[in-house]
Amino acid sequence: MREQGAVPAVWGILLILVIAGCQCHLTGEERRYQYEIKDFQVPLDHFSFLINATFNIRYLYNDSFVDKSNARTPIFFYTGNEGDIELFAQNTGFLWEQAQLQRALVIFAEHRYYGKSLPFGSSTFNSSMPEHLAYFTVEQTLEDYAMLITFLKNDRQMPVVAFGGSYGGMLSAWFRMKYPHLVHGALAASAPILQFPGITDCDIFYRIATSVFQNAYNGNCTVNIARSWKLFESLGGNDAGKKQISEAFNLCTPLKTDGDLKQFLDYVEEVYSNLAMVNYPYNSSFLAPLPAYPVRQVCFYLKDLHTTDVDLLHAMASALAVYTNYTGSAKCLDTSVSSSADASGWDIQTCNQMVMPFCSNGTETMFRPSTWNFKEFAEKCYKNYRLTPKPYDIILRYGGRNIESVTNIIFSNGLLDPWSGGGVLQAPNDKVFVIILPEGAHHLDLRHSDPADPPSVRDARQKEAAIIAQWIKEF
Repeated sequence: MREQGAVPAVWGILLILVIAGCQCHLTGEERRYQYEIKDFQVPLDHFSFLINATFNIRYLYNDSFVDKSNARTPIFFYTGNEGDIELFAQNTGFLWEQAQLQRALVIFAEHRYYGKSLPFGSSTFNSSMPEHLAYFTVEQTLEDYAMLITFLKNDRQMPVVAFGGSYGGMLSAWFRMKYPHLVHGALAASAPILQFPGITDCDIFYRIATSVFQNAYNGNCTVNIARSWKLFESLGGNDAGKKQISEAFNLCTPLKTDGDLKQFLDYVEEVYSNLAMVNYPYNSSFLAPLPAYPVRQVCFYLKDLHTTDVDLLHAMASALAVYTNYTGSAKCLDTSVSSSADASGWDIQTCNQMVMPFCSNGTETMFRPSTWNFKEFAEKCYKNYRLTPKPYDIILRYGGRNIESVTNIIFSNGLLDPWSGGGVLQAPNDKVFVIILPEGAHHLDLRHSDPADPPSVRDARQKEAAIIAQWIKEF
């Protein structure tokens, strides 16, 4: 049994996304949107009257849709999440489409400590300077965004609609909650604001991800994946078996130690989570070059029960290659390369406020057994970053399920998205809008319109567009 020490690394949106040292694909159709890249100076610590240090965050600016004669031009403001802001801009087509219709100013703001918005430059994540991490919080980030919006409005009365997906969707919702005088409404797509201790079952993510694979082709897919863990561990128990795994998966660095085996197993498990999240109905290159409905393609190789170890090993290698080498251009598989937006930055956030328990009993899901042990998790955080997690901080600040007083937020969730288990699925009042996408993967509704979009996704976008238009009209 393994210990589950942190949340799955990728959000998607992000959630969520691959920039720093990762597989970054901003080519072809993904480079469809243009913008100016600007800097904005913010305080290092918004809440101190003694620290006067500042640094710059980046933001992307496009005013090509703006009606210059309209003093109340809407601002569509993307609350950047865990990665370089340019990748989010290229993968949030719904915002751009609506900006053109509403003649809005487009802003994508980069989250402090991500991309190039580093408070201490190259030494920001220097392990010998843990004090540098003190200002890496949701509150500091939202204050950055509040200052930027105030600057952009320049005393003008302009309706601001926040957009965000995954962690960015959480930020857009919290932004509306905490700054309703600045943000008139928010679209929080695939935003798991309830994925916190004592609110949501720790195994919900893996249960939903398993159901995505079960329904993709047939039940044999998840049976084979569940059986593969024991096969990998059995083979990995000796040198000959490690060599067999290394050759079957064409690993760039052959497995030599138990640590190598653990890294391989962690990588494979993350791939399954990623595949469930980006199970889009068309070819995409968000986390990696992938075919339409990649889970279905993976499960094609696992549609038959494989009764021998050799057959199962090679079937698993073929299935995984849908994610790792769909184009056939990779010479080998490098499991040391994370497919997350910014794994180091996100790990740090899970060690301060974003404490999101994950577990699996190993019988109801296709994933390895894992437990949630906060004490061990906190010890690891302190060892790695000198940080002590505060598991209930987010609930205290933003209310958890107690959001009855909240208004003008759209919570959208795709039922094919493992993160939907921590999303808002019931509206607390008639000013909060819950939109369910039965055929939607992770924040699919935020992506550009495509002929292959399922009906529920097209319907969701129409509803979201109508609500946003009404907010602007009311303003």
